[in-house]
Amino acid sequence: MKILVVDDSKLQRWALQKILEKAGYATMIAADGEQALDLTRRDAPDLILLDMILPRLDGTAVLGALKNDPKTTDIPVIALTGLSQKNESRLMQSGAAGFYHKSESGIEEGTGSLLELIRTVLTERRWSERQRQLANAAP
Repeated sequence: MKILVVDDSKLQRWALQKILEKAGYATMIAADGEQALDLTRRDAPDLILLDMILPRLDGTAVLGALKNDPKTTDIPVIALTGLSQKNESRLMQSGAAGFYHKSESGIEEGTGSLLELIRTVLTERRWSERQRQLANAAP
């Protein structure tokens, strides 16, 4: 499984990359929204961890572009943000598969819950894909 990490903080990208690789995931890295879209369209990841505050193209715009493109619409996106949780419902309505609040104490502190969220979202994606395959195969 390949996960695209999109964050403008070099420290956050590094920490997430190490956490994910230790958990057995392959990673791709983007530092801004435009780079995230380019990487996704070129080498479709299985999941995207997307910071909401980014240079060049913010996370909300990236999420909208991904969900409006037939080639990327099914790639699950977990929104990463330090913003208040009141934004969670707005992000979910925009197409995010999950929401992870980056704590001020650092991403490493919430490693277990982040990895559990990733596993849940990937499991749901596999289930949905299987259901689609079965529906298309039915006479």
